[in-house]
Amino acid sequence: MDNGDGAPGDATADASDGTARRSIEIADFAHANPIPAATRIGPLVVSSITPPFDPGTRDCPETLEDQIANLFLHVGRMLDGAGASWDDMAKMTFYVTDPAASRKALNGPWEERFPDPASRPARHNLQVPDTGGPVKISTTFVAYVLD
Repeated sequence: MDNGDGAPGDATADASDGTARRSIEIADFAHANPIPAATRIGPLVVSSITPPFDPGTRDCPETLEDQIANLFLHVGRMLDGAGASWDDMAKMTFYVTDPAASRKALNGPWEERFPDPASRPARHNLQVPDTGGPVKISTTFVAYVLD
């Protein structure tokens, strides 16, 4: 599936029946530790923590808006790699240093991805300590795919 960003995700899989766990890796995004970007088991897709790094780097944009754009780009590629789409999203959790600013900045991109108020996934902003670093927001998600 293509999530409209022009760069499909790559899935690493070793099960043919669709029930075994398979790691989802995406182009231009990798964790520093031995964990996948996301995992799919049957219809369930669960991400690892996703920071707002620029694709292909570990650089972080300065603005909250640019960080949010990167998160949605990475998540879209993970969904694609899992054979899912934004319609399969069940919940997104955002780990934020400033809940009020993040909530306001998220609403526009959220409504773009999920325009129907009667069919939006759950969303939660969880405040985390501001360590003085560049990361203002990161995310995890859960999706459920009916093939």
